[in-house]
Amino acid sequence: MAKKVDLRVLRTKKMVFTAFMQLVEKEGFDAVTIQEIADAAMINRTTFYAHFKDKQDLYEQIFTASMVPFLKILDTDKISGNQIKLKTVTHLLTELFTEIKTNRQFYALALDGANANRLSDLLHDLLTQRYAEIFRNLLITHNKKKIPTDFIISYMTSIFIGTVNWWVHSDSDFSPEHMAKLVIQLIANGHLTVLGIEVLDD
Repeated sequence: MAKKVDLRVLRTKKMVFTAFMQLVEKEGFDAVTIQEIADAAMINRTTFYAHFKDKQDLYEQIFTASMVPFLKILDTDKISGNQIKLKTVTHLLTELFTEIKTNRQFYALALDGANANRLSDLLHDLLTQRYAEIFRNLLITHNKKKIPTDFIISYMTSIFIGTVNWWVHSDSDFSPEHMAKLVIQLIANGHLTVLGIEVLDD
């Protein structure tokens, strides 16, 4: 039997997450204290420590939660062989950008300095694990030399991270749907074709 989700716990964590991100945006990660987080979330320190070991653990939990949308869009069911469905992927990308917009403060933090490298590495690992077989079967060469799969994945990850980074830090009024379509437009006729992946108009 599945364990019942405690709504009070979810509510408390959401308040702490929000308070933490707002404080980090104003003061920076290092300057924020546990007491400030507890005060902003309207809880006491005991309640904070009932859910988090320390400030770093809080950040880790937010970071883990933020990866759920990425896991969804990287679901291998959305790619069959070397084909992807355009409308399906556009819909998933729109959901992802909507999630990023809703939690803009955190993604701005996650893409700041060393954190950006961590997020990039995480996405790189996810792509490698979930699409290992597809990438292994790709044969992309330059001057008769096979281009390493690791390079291809790093290149794709860098493009996506750069796009998200620009969006969360800019004053652009591009909607999540617009961003999704823009990303698809940029990669569908170029990168995916080079990779030997066919885009289907489902």
